[in-house]
Amino acid sequence: MSRPSAAPHPMPVTTPAPGSFALWGDVAAPTALTVAELREGWEQHRADVVFDCATAGPQRHTFVGPLLREVMAAARPGFDPARRKERSRFLLSVSGGDGHHAVLSWAEIDADFGNAAVLLATRMDDEELDTAGTQLVVPSDRCGARYVSAVTAIWIGAHQLPGASPSKG
Repeated sequence: MSRPSAAPHPMPVTTPAPGSFALWGDVAAPTALTVAELREGWEQHRADVVFDCATAGPQRHTFVGPLLREVMAAARPGFDPARRKERSRFLLSVSGGDGHHAVLSWAEIDADFGNAAVLLATRMDDEELDTAGTQLVVPSDRCGARYVSAVTAIWIGAHQLPGASPSKG
């Protein structure tokens, strides 16, 4: 059964409240979520990580939070979950409160592809992040460049070359 693509939702007009972020793009259920909602609404996973920071050297932290793919799935991205090639065209852009951005592919986090356990952290080193905001955590990365602090928005949408039509399957 093919699910029609959700109509892309425009960027939220208002900035999310401190400690929350907007989830938008090609989703059926755009929303704003708080750290508390992430903690209460999804299974929490733990990641003990070490990553190289260009300015401060190796950083060791313990993060706890839900898997990014599970939070995104709840927003119902505009692809048919049964169609692997369709899912693999989707990208996620994560923005932080300090202006930092990172891009991931759906295939990286999808259990049928890369299965990366990327987290939206609700806690770092036993400190709740309710005030600071959630943090994107990519435990498989050697450097911390895709760790985004104080996430303000996550956009999801399909990559498509100009003039190309979406592939089926």
